Amino acid sequence: MTNDQIKDQVRQFIMKNFVFDKRRVLKDDESLLESGVVDSTGILELVAYLEEHFAVKVEDEEFRAENFNSIERVTTFVARKLAAGVS
Repeated sequence: MTNDQIKDQVRQFIMKNFVFDKRRVLKDDESLLESGVVDSTGILELVAYLEEHFAVKVEDEEFRAENFNSIERVTTFVARKLAAGVS
């Protein structure tokens, strides 16, 4: 799976589940937390989606903003997990 495919799927999930104004443009590097797109509960929902959809395991020590605070960071995180074969 390419980074672009991961990014597209993550964006679709976030837009469907957290963005109410469908005209809103969500930049790849926009902070999901600071912009109010997701809150701490939303991060848990996102992680559950990633684990189920991409078959990756998110360890407790990986629950950091640097992994989940933007579409770009989520994409990098998932791509790294997939490349390492960590499931």
